[in-house]
Amino acid sequence: MPTDDLAARAARVRLLLLDVDGVLTDGRIVYADDGAEVKRFHVRDGSGLKFWRDAGKRAAVVSGRSSPAVTRRMAELGVGPVLQAQADKVPAFGRVLAEVGVTAAEVCAVGDDLPDLPVLLRAGLAVAVADAAPEVRAAADYVTTAPGGAGAVREAIEWLMALTGEWDRVVAGFRSAA
Repeated sequence: MPTDDLAARAARVRLLLLDVDGVLTDGRIVYADDGAEVKRFHVRDGSGLKFWRDAGKRAAVVSGRSSPAVTRRMAELGVGPVLQAQADKVPAFGRVLAEVGVTAAEVCAVGDDLPDLPVLLRAGLAVAVADAAPEVRAAADYVTTAPGGAGAVREAIEWLMALTGEWDRVVAGFRSAA
C-alpha cells in the first residue's frame, strides 16, 4: 500500500485494539505450583501505551483467554475496555466499538493468530507481530520486526505515530528534557 494511504488511515486511528497472548506476551502459558497463570509483559510495550494515551488515544484488549494478570496489567496501563474469554472476537470487537464510540475505520488491531484474523480484516489498520501465523502476516498492513511479548506493541505504536508525525513530538519531548 502506498505510504500516503497508510498515513491517511493512520490519522483516523483513535483506538489500538490488542490481543494478549502472543502479542502483549510471548504466547507461552506458564502455571505456578499453586496453579496461578503467570504472564510476562514487556516494559517498552507499557511505555508505548503510555505515549499512545498521552497523545489522546485509547487502547483496548480482546483476548480469547482470561487471566487476573491481564486485568492487573491493563489497569496499571489505563487500557480499557478489557474483554477476556472471548472465543469469538467479532462480537467482542463490536462491543468495544460501541463502548469506546469509534468506527472500525478508527481502529488499528494487533494480532498474532487465526482467531484475530476476522478483527484484523475489519479494522482500519491491521498489524501482525513478527511471529504471527502466516495468514495473519499476509493480512497485515504492517508486520513488526519484534515478536509478540518482546516490544511488538511498542513498535506498532511507533509505526502508527510516525505515520502521522506524532512520534517525532514524543521523542522531541524527551530530548528537550535533557
